[in-house]
Amino acid sequence: MTSSYGTAALSRRGFLGLTGGVAAMGALAACGGTSGGSSGGGGGGGATLRLVAVADQQKPLELLLKEYTKSKFSASYAPTDQVQTSVRTQLGAGNAPDVHVVFPGDGSAMSMAQIAQAGLLADLSDQAWTKRIPPGLKPAFQKDGKTFLYSAGSSVIGAIYNKKVFQEAGVEPPTTWSEFLDVCEKIKKKGKVPIALGAQTQWVTQLITYALVPSTVYAKNPKFDEQMRAGSASFANSGWKDAFDMYLELQKRGYFNDNPNGTTLEQQTSMVATGKAAMAIQVSAVLPDFRKAASNADDLDMFPVPGADDANQVWVPAGVVVGLGVSARGKNVDEAKAFLEFLGQQQNMNRWAEAVACVPLTRDSASKIDPVLKSFLPFIDANKAVPFMDQNWPNAEIQPAHFAVVQELLGGRTTVAKALAKLDETYRKK
Repeated sequence: MTSSYGTAALSRRGFLGLTGGVAAMGALAACGGTSGGSSGGGGGGGATLRLVAVADQQKPLELLLKEYTKSKFSASYAPTDQVQTSVRTQLGAGNAPDVHVVFPGDGSAMSMAQIAQAGLLADLSDQAWTKRIPPGLKPAFQKDGKTFLYSAGSSVIGAIYNKKVFQEAGVEPPTTWSEFLDVCEKIKKKGKVPIALGAQTQWVTQLITYALVPSTVYAKNPKFDEQMRAGSASFANSGWKDAFDMYLELQKRGYFNDNPNGTTLEQQTSMVATGKAAMAIQVSAVLPDFRKAASNADDLDMFPVPGADDANQVWVPAGVVVGLGVSARGKNVDEAKAFLEFLGQQQNMNRWAEAVACVPLTRDSASKIDPVLKSFLPFIDANKAVPFMDQNWPNAEIQPAHFAVVQELLGGRTTVAKALAKLDETYRKK
C-alpha cells in the first residue's frame, strides 16, 4: 500500500526552528526498546485499559500511570520488532490494545499514517494539546488534517560514549569525519572496541546510516526527498552511497566489535556502559538504558557524528520520539483518549521528555533539556538538522529493506551498489 504526504510533504528546513529551536520528525523503530514486563497503573473504576508500549516508553509511562486516577491499566512493554508484528496483527483482527505504541509519520507498518489510513486509530484532534503542535511537525502527528498520534518530544541520533574510555585514549569528541576515524584508531590501539554495534537487533542497523546521511545527502541537497518523490533522484546516485561506503570503512578498519550481526542491543549497551567499548551510535531515547547499565551514569555523554570532512558541512538527524495512539475499534475509546489528553498536559510532556532524554514537543519555564543534548542544539538552531530518513518514505517496506541490506553488507553478502539498487526498487513499489 502506497501513501504520501502530498501537499503536506515535509519541508526539512520548515521542520526546524520550532519547539524553541528543536524539531523534527520521526522516531521510527530507532526509538524502539528491548526489555519486556508489565505493570498496573492508575485507579478509578470501570474497565481496565490494556496498554502495549516499547521498552523506552516504560519509564515515563510507569511514572505517569501512577498519577492517573481515572482508569486502571494492564500495561506491557515489548521489543520493537515484536510490537511491529504483534500489535499490527491485533489491529487488523480487531482485538488491539486500547492504547498502543505508534511511530510518527509514514515509514513503517506501525507508523501513524499507515495505521490511520486503515481506519484503525481514533481521532485525537479535539484534545487541547494538539493545538500546540508546531506547524512543521504536523505531518508526524496528522493524516488528512486529523491528529492520530501523541508524542512528547524530539530525540537525536549521535554517538553515546564512555568519557573514561575517551580520557584513557587521550581523545575528545571529533568535529569532522577524519577526526572521527583518528579517534577510533587511537581507541583501538588502547585495546578497546571503538564502536559497539548490535546489528542483530534489526532497528539498530539503520542508525549509523541515519547519522551520516544528513551530512552526505541533505547538507548538499536539501531537496533530496522532493526529488525522490518526483523520480528525479535515487539512492544509488546520491550521498547514500557515501554513507554506506563510510559505514563499511568503519568495519574494514576494525572499529566494530566482532560479529555485529550476532550482537544484540543489550550487549551493545553493556559494552559501552562498562567501558569495554568507547561508543555506540544510537538514538538519545535509549540513553536511560545506557545510564542504568553503567556504574556511574555521569560516565556517559553524547556527541553528533560528523559525516563530513568540513565541520561546516556536518548536519545531524533529529526526530519526534515514538508515541501512542488509541485503537479506534476498542471498547474503551473514550477512556483511552482521556488518558492521552492527560499525557498532553504540558507538565506531563515535560516529565516524559525528561525521562527519555528528549526535548519536549512544546516548552515552558519548567521544561528541562538533558545536558547531553546541548551539543546538538547549535546544529538544530542553525537549520542543520533533518528528520529521521524513513519518515518521508512512501511505503512501509523500505525501512525493513534497509535493515536487511545493512546486515548483508556487514556479513559480506552484498555490495553497496546492489544494496542501493534494492532500496531504489523498494522505494518505487506501488
